[in-house]
Amino acid sequence: AWALTVLQNAMTHLADEWTARDRHHIFDRLKDYLTAHSNAVPYSELADQLTMTEGAVRVAIHRLRKQYRQRLRDEIAQTVAAEDEIDDEIRDLFKALGT
Repeated sequence: AWALTVLQNAMTHLADEWTARDRHHIFDRLKDYLTAHSNAVPYSELADQLTMTEGAVRVAIHRLRKQYRQRLRDEIAQTVAAEDEIDDEIRDLFKALGT
């Protein structure tokens, strides 16, 4: 339950950031690419749907993943006593999730 809560909090904060920039519609389409969903549409199709180039979609997904990793680190940082414990806690998180 702890691991899922941490992931959900990170996702919520990220969604709020994209909403604040009036880009929530793009976030909604890209968020499936944060994980390895087999049902995610190909980048070329997503680009057509968002009226972006495929390259722009690739960059947006790359940036979204980077932002998500940072939000995840931020969430973990709130649960540890020292910054040097964050990486160990992240490993424990993924171990608890079975990944």
